[in-house]
Amino acid sequence: MTNKLSIRFFKDREVRAIWNDDESKWYFSVLDIIGAINEQDDYQKNRNYWKYLKTKIRKESSELVSGANQLNGAINRMKLKAADGKSYLTDVVDQAGVELLAKKIPNNRANEFLDWFTYSDNSIDGQSRKKAYSLWESNLIAENEVGTVKALQKIHAFLFGGLYDFAGKIRTKTISKGGTLFCRAEYLPQNLEIIEQMPQTTFDEIVDKYVEMNMAHPFMEGNGRSTRIWLDIIFKQSLKQCVDWSKIDKKAYLNAMHASTTDSKPIKSLLKQALTNQITDRELFMKGIDYSYYYEQEE
Repeated sequence: MTNKLSIRFFKDREVRAIWNDDESKWYFSVLDIIGAINEQDDYQKNRNYWKYLKTKIRKESSELVSGANQLNGAINRMKLKAADGKSYLTDVVDQAGVELLAKKIPNNRANEFLDWFTYSDNSIDGQSRKKAYSLWESNLIAENEVGTVKALQKIHAFLFGGLYDFAGKIRTKTISKGGTLFCRAEYLPQNLEIIEQMPQTTFDEIVDKYVEMNMAHPFMEGNGRSTRIWLDIIFKQSLKQCVDWSKIDKKAYLNAMHASTTDSKPIKSLLKQALTNQITDRELFMKGIDYSYYYEQEE
């Protein structure tokens, strides 16, 4: 089994997952699911609740209650990294097990969680995120393409190919978001040429280039997810570093990017504090994808 981990976010609560290569499927942390459904952040309370629920499930299984019997058989044990940075064996269930487990928790939030869980992997974002994970194994961007518009188009096409008909294509319509008007379509090609020629040797130069590309917003949708990967590739080539996105709070990031239209200091401060030299760490990359997509989730 390869070290392939993922994090899903339900109402800002993490649900950790681990990929099983032998079975070709994800397994999800039982304690995280319980905490998300019960809106409980206390680890010990979640652990105690699971202990009670597991005893109940095993009793029902012995009494040949079919749903409980299936869930009992679906419970597995795998190592997941905890908040202290260490990995511990923990109970996990696959997708079918998640659905069975949620039905064992008697509150209305369980149905809401199930709706989110089912939708999150099947939505455009969910399918795109799966594509993003496989970027680790790809040689998508040539060395001489790093920081170019072509590289960004390749990333966007990789993430959204088959999901949007405009995947990888520079927009021809003017767009705005949250009151911010992005570069007008008629000026976009010229603006992108200027951004492409911006230097990318120092940290400040790289972030300035990133900010300008964000303000250009060259695609109809999927700009943030594509451009954050584009930024990390530049960091890796020029500074031998990348961003640990899990260290950047969602609200702080969104506020800093909004402010960057007039002041790049906040986003530079956030990115600088989150830089790491772990550029060959696959788990860090996977976690970065999860957080990048989390930034785009509606509140």
